[in-house]
Amino acid sequence: MGFISGMIMGIALGISLTFAFARFQTCRSKRRSDLAMAIAAFARMMKMEDCRRVIPPESCPPWVVFTRRQKLNWLNTHLQKIWPYVNQAASELIKSNVEPIVEQYTPKILSSITFSKFTLGTVAPQFTGVAIVEEESGAEGVTMELEMQWDGNPTIAFDAKTRVGVVIPVKVKDVEFTGVFRLIFKPLVNEFPSFAAVCYSLREKKHLDFTLKVSGGDISTLPGISDAIEETIRDAIEDSITWPVRKIIPIIPGDYSFLESKPVGMLEVKLVQAKNLANKDLIGKSDPFAVLFVRPLRDSVQSSKTINNELNPVWNENFEFTVEDASTQHLTVRLFDNEGIEADQLIGCAQVPLKDLQPGKVQTFWLKLVKDLEVQRDKKYRGEVNLELLYCPFGVESIFTNLFSSSFGLTTFEKAIKSTSEQTQGGDVNKSQRKYVIVRGVLTVTVLSAEDLPDMDLLGKTNAYVVLMLKKADQKLRTRVAASGVNPVWNQTFDFVVEDALHEMLILEVWDQDLIGKDKIGRVIMTLTRVILAKEVQESFALDGAKSGKLNLYLKWTPQHKYRDP
Repeated sequence: MGFISGMIMGIALGISLTFAFARFQTCRSKRRSDLAMAIAAFARMMKMEDCRRVIPPESCPPWVVFTRRQKLNWLNTHLQKIWPYVNQAASELIKSNVEPIVEQYTPKILSSITFSKFTLGTVAPQFTGVAIVEEESGAEGVTMELEMQWDGNPTIAFDAKTRVGVVIPVKVKDVEFTGVFRLIFKPLVNEFPSFAAVCYSLREKKHLDFTLKVSGGDISTLPGISDAIEETIRDAIEDSITWPVRKIIPIIPGDYSFLESKPVGMLEVKLVQAKNLANKDLIGKSDPFAVLFVRPLRDSVQSSKTINNELNPVWNENFEFTVEDASTQHLTVRLFDNEGIEADQLIGCAQVPLKDLQPGKVQTFWLKLVKDLEVQRDKKYRGEVNLELLYCPFGVESIFTNLFSSSFGLTTFEKAIKSTSEQTQGGDVNKSQRKYVIVRGVLTVTVLSAEDLPDMDLLGKTNAYVVLMLKKADQKLRTRVAASGVNPVWNQTFDFVVEDALHEMLILEVWDQDLIGKDKIGRVIMTLTRVILAKEVQESFALDGAKSGKLNLYLKWTPQHKYRDP
């Protein structure tokens, strides 16, 4: 009886504990669900990192995570099953679309490139993440990004025919690719399947590697052929499907040309200078030059002149680039050491996102150079490059507009340009002609003083003076020698008649003079853009090339007299 009674009590207690535990789990699950929903509501108003700063740790536990990209194991499983059918259906379609594109980029060393075989192989790509991109308010469409990785074994063979008639059979092997594809379902409609067209584009190319082989050997043994074909393949990919270019697949018949990539503005770049560049030469110094682009296409990449034997080069060169999507595109600058007939060595590179630029305003950047823009593991200092950037969206008035108005003196040639521009563009100077317009005026420079100059003499009696130079006009003036130690005062004013202010540069060098000779302390280099726009500037400028010190200046710009039509 006691056994039965104990068993009943045990069962009752067990059932009670089970119900209590279930109740506890239900309440706990509800609290966790409510907490996650509350934090999700905060996450819609701010970033998750901001939520963790605002919400107490006990109310924002680490298990609450809202990742931007969701895993796609289910898609990869099904794609692996249907891949043989996808390979068969897609291979011929891709071949017929890719061949005309490759033909457009056939290098001069070859007369033609034709595919003899094209299959995607037996290895299906893996989709590692998907995300829905939030569009601007009022956008009638859905944008999805798929992150893909493919270590494929395709069978890609083509015949490269040289100018002398020799046909080289080439195979593409060991393809490795990682990137992000963007799909845009737009515009949305009221009939099935709810969107009228699909746009696809390679949003980001993270990694692309492949090997070229010829029958019986390695194509790298043929001088120039391997590099030419590899460059052709990469250019074709870049120009055919890489964002902002997008391919349109109509679902419902109609005109969808408005979805195509179109220029939206111009980016004006002034490559000013670089400093403290890493030396790539064992004897002497590097011979740097810059390569700049928004899209890395052959016709869109621009290069500067080479400055020989110099680690602090000054270029003061101007470039223009077409912009198709300011929200995603970048300006890339790469600095190389010119090695003559040998391959140029990369000194470093840098990037400026165009979304960081204020339309119609000139902005100055000092960019630190890195070895690789994608994987920045190398922390070595490689120098800095100085740029002035002006992004002008079409239809938005630039801050330079008044500089090209009739209130400034123009030559006969400039009047003709302006007259033509007024007839074709409503009075604004054509951007392709703007570089020919000359802005004239008088630049007044007052050298006020210097502070904290390094001791150049053993007794600490620095005798400093300043040399002022206009680079393009080759004008040179200098101050008196101020024997007042490391904090000299000059208060001297100089006037320069400037004939081409937009392309001119002011260089100020601080020197120390003693009985034996003279020593350069440091220098300040600047374009005239800022003083032209502000009319007056008073500021302290740090001395480049000096351990310490700064130069105090007052600058004033006086435009040339107003021009009046007869």
